[in-house]
Amino acid sequence: MKILISNDDGYLAPGLVALAEALAPIAEITVIAPDSNRSGSSNSLTLDRPLSLQRAPNGFYFVNGTPSDCVHLALTGILPIKPDLVVSGINQGQNMGDDTLYSGTVAAATEGFLFGVPSIAFSQVEHGWQHLDAAARLARDFVERRFEKLQKPFLLNVNVPNRPYEDLTRIVATRLGKRHMSEPVIKMQDPHGSDIYWVGPRGAAKDAGEGTDFHAAQQGWVSVTPLQIDLTHVAQLAALKESLA
Repeated sequence: MKILISNDDGYLAPGLVALAEALAPIAEITVIAPDSNRSGSSNSLTLDRPLSLQRAPNGFYFVNGTPSDCVHLALTGILPIKPDLVVSGINQGQNMGDDTLYSGTVAAATEGFLFGVPSIAFSQVEHGWQHLDAAARLARDFVERRFEKLQKPFLLNVNVPNRPYEDLTRIVATRLGKRHMSEPVIKMQDPHGSDIYWVGPRGAAKDAGEGTDFHAAQQGWVSVTPLQIDLTHVAQLAALKESLA
């Protein structure tokens, strides 16, 4: 099996290293990741400048661009053949509910999916890398499942609690929950007296009911959500057609 690995925390991130080490014994891996932290970059591609590809001493490749850039370059010009799987992560912190729209981790997997490659995004629920070895071991177990019954290509978003491997006993299929609106921006001043702004904290969970990824995380379960790309609001089509008539 050939696996392309990327992330959004950058090529030096512990989560990426742990994921690559876990998958190397079971697959031929290629790691292409951003040169720095690109969290929150979503599915953006860099179109205003050229991108460069460099190789680190550990064999990882890194790109001066976004997670989507990394996977896009790999699949359209760097890899000699298409991989069997694209894996992104392991992210430091959860990617659940509305967060998936902003996540660079999920975006890297999404880029693979858009090119017809089955793709999986892995994230730890909490920051800090606690029990990262357990998350990496679970990721390897997960990849080895192959998911033959799923229609290909598939796009899976996996959130792993920061717990010892022995405690990761339940893996559940979930839907995305919902968050409240983000908190207001934080206004400050730079040393020259000009106003600057930090994006405020994300909102609390609004829909964390049974069956959601938020609920699974609260129970200490591994959450697996199948994602799709079609943003069409099908229920609105009829009303829109009437409005345009």
